[in-house]
Amino acid sequence: MIRVRLVVHGRVQGVGFRAFVAREARALGLAGTVRNRPDGTVEIDAEGGSGELEQLAAAARRGPGAARVERVDEQFSEGPPRHRGFNSA
Repeated sequence: MIRVRLVVHGRVQGVGFRAFVAREARALGLAGTVRNRPDGTVEIDAEGGSGELEQLAAAARRGPGAARVERVDEQFSEGPPRHRGFNSA
């Protein structure tokens, strides 16, 4: 299973970012989570096909209309599945 961990920097909390990511991930058939971090960033942990994960990363770089994404740190890896469905925490 291919995984990606994305940490999104910028104005990404309080603008519907988590709901946006969850919709995109579910539409792509990915499993994982998205959560706000105390430092003001949003962390996405997703797993699925490489093409779908690349599409999710592109969506995270774009964000919803009210967001202002400054930077996205990406870390791809492989391993056994850890998630069922996609959840926003």
